[in-house]
Amino acid sequence: MRNNSTIFHAPLIAVMSLSMLLAPGARAEGNRAASLGGHAAELEQVKRGYEIVPSGVQLNLAGKNRVLVGLGSYIVNTVGCNDCHTHPSYLPGGDPFMGLPEMINFQQYMTGGRQFGPVTSANLTPDGTGKPAGLTRAEFIQTLRTGHNPNDPPGQILQVMPWPTIGKMTDRDLAAIYEYLSALPSLPDNPAPGP
Repeated sequence: MRNNSTIFHAPLIAVMSLSMLLAPGARAEGNRAASLGGHAAELEQVKRGYEIVPSGVQLNLAGKNRVLVGLGSYIVNTVGCNDCHTHPSYLPGGDPFMGLPEMINFQQYMTGGRQFGPVTSANLTPDGTGKPAGLTRAEFIQTLRTGHNPNDPPGQILQVMPWPTIGKMTDRDLAAIYEYLSALPSLPDNPAPGP
């Protein structure tokens, strides 16, 4: 479902193209055509990322890297983060698994609350200081690489969370996920957790 609250204008594409060419970590090696082809592919993902922001979710783009926000949306909204970090995942009458047009539960989007036995998925929306899940970017990336949240006791590893798979993503991908989550509205923990 297209998100009408986010409009993707040609000037933004031009800014994003320039941002990509100037972005830290942009490939200096390789032939120029391959590098530009990679940028074009990423720009397609960025564009698609903005198109698939769930309807009803208002992004705060102030001070954010818009390329990373779009790329982060593409990743978060295509790898199934909603399935675990939004409870219930869909609004009444909007469950695609029931053959209905998809309507993501924007009111609890990424607020956690999905229970897997004794484990409850975390709220990934920004805290009062703007940090998703209360983590800095470095802590967030480290958590996804190692499975250990620095706010948990030493040696405790995230259960259920597919960090062994997600942790294999590039630093840029993980930074993009973080940037997207930081652009979400800050919401309290899901008030009605459940399976």
